[in-house]
Amino acid sequence: MATGDSSFLQPEDFPTIPKVNLLTMFRLGLFQMGLGMMSVLTFGVLNRVLIKELGVPATIASLILAITLFVAPARVWFGQMSDTKKLWGYHRTGYVWIGAASLAITSFLAVQVMWQVGSSLKTQGWSGETYAWTALLALLFGIYGLAVSASSTPFTTLLVDVSDEDNRSKLVGIDWSMLIAGTVMGAIIIGVLLKKLTVNAPIEEIQTQLNRLFLIVPAIVVGLALLSTWGIEKKYSRYAVRSRLVDQEEKITMGRAWRILTASRQTQVFFTFLVALTLGLFMQDPILEPYGGDVFNMEIGATATLNAYFGIGTLFGLSTAGFLLVPRLGKRNATRLGCILVAVSLLGVVLSGFSHNPNLLKIALLFFGLFSGIATTGALTLMLDFTAAETAGTFIGAWGLSQALAKGVATVSGGAFFNLGKQLTDNLVLAYGLVFLLQCLAMLLAVGLLNQVNIQEFRTTAKDAIATVIESELD
Repeated sequence: MATGDSSFLQPEDFPTIPKVNLLTMFRLGLFQMGLGMMSVLTFGVLNRVLIKELGVPATIASLILAITLFVAPARVWFGQMSDTKKLWGYHRTGYVWIGAASLAITSFLAVQVMWQVGSSLKTQGWSGETYAWTALLALLFGIYGLAVSASSTPFTTLLVDVSDEDNRSKLVGIDWSMLIAGTVMGAIIIGVLLKKLTVNAPIEEIQTQLNRLFLIVPAIVVGLALLSTWGIEKKYSRYAVRSRLVDQEEKITMGRAWRILTASRQTQVFFTFLVALTLGLFMQDPILEPYGGDVFNMEIGATATLNAYFGIGTLFGLSTAGFLLVPRLGKRNATRLGCILVAVSLLGVVLSGFSHNPNLLKIALLFFGLFSGIATTGALTLMLDFTAAETAGTFIGAWGLSQALAKGVATVSGGAFFNLGKQLTDNLVLAYGLVFLLQCLAMLLAVGLLNQVNIQEFRTTAKDAIATVIESELD
């Protein structure tokens, strides 16, 4: 029988490891909720303050914030670290806690440097001192991105460790729904804490309020990370009964992990599938609000609500797919269905433009979100399956890298293709429609790649690669 130390578990003890129940799934989702809150805080509030209140050019502000994506390759390293080096006796939990604490501290420090950038820019213009403060701010955002990777990659790997194939889709549906819910809660908290600020409030008042905000919300996020993961790995992790390298994990070096990662052709296929899927889901991000303004004559406040329709649809899609579609249709079929319906809904977004009716646009975005949630749940469930127990963190890091890089490319290319569309035609519906149609093509490409995905081939190849490493290098 199992003792209190999971490292002594044997395969026959597997039935004694309890399954995560719904309450535990929601508890795990608290970490995702915290990440959602930090996303709104960092990319919503700071982006606006940098550009509007401090006068930093939008291009520079966007590049500074985008550095959090540019450090995405570190996800593979953090994943490999959590595979091979325990912290406080556990593979995942310690990394989650350290990462959460680091992002809280770094975000507060970044705000303090941001005020120095604004002050120097106001008094000296773009002087050497201003550039130095800006470079330090960029560095801090890079560290912030590393902190997010250090916590989120081991956390996602923890979801692999504690779940089984029969409950994984429910866990994905709940946890990623709570990620979106976190963005909503973050927006509400920010609104409450900053409600005293007027549009033209003096910078000193803004500084005081934001400093308070970046003390309170990150502290809440750290608390949620602790509450979410405390005792979970010890009680529910199946790592010790799945891995053939228990107590030998440190021998899987980064080089060896990389050889296991790239041993299967399926790794390349699935990586490319995730890139295509992410492009299909996010290329509209930089042009959605302008689309509502230019084509539908919507006011600024009204266009800001467009993402809410997409978000509400996504929440329903995630939960519906996690509890109903994936268990009944299977992961691949549910993902394929979601991708095809996303392509159809994007055509609806384009066609609504010819009507100039904002209500039709909102309905189209609601369905776009719904079907995106279905595709996302199926793909994420597949992603958690596309791992090997001994190098699960490395695989999760690679999949996270594909999504982060593709999201960055999607954000840049969405604006670039819209500009190309304006050069090709004076019809704004067609110019914006070019972006949405390219998303449709990305989704169809994702379906084609999904048809080539073979989880059994991947598992066989990965198993053989790990066996080779064990036999030839670890003895």
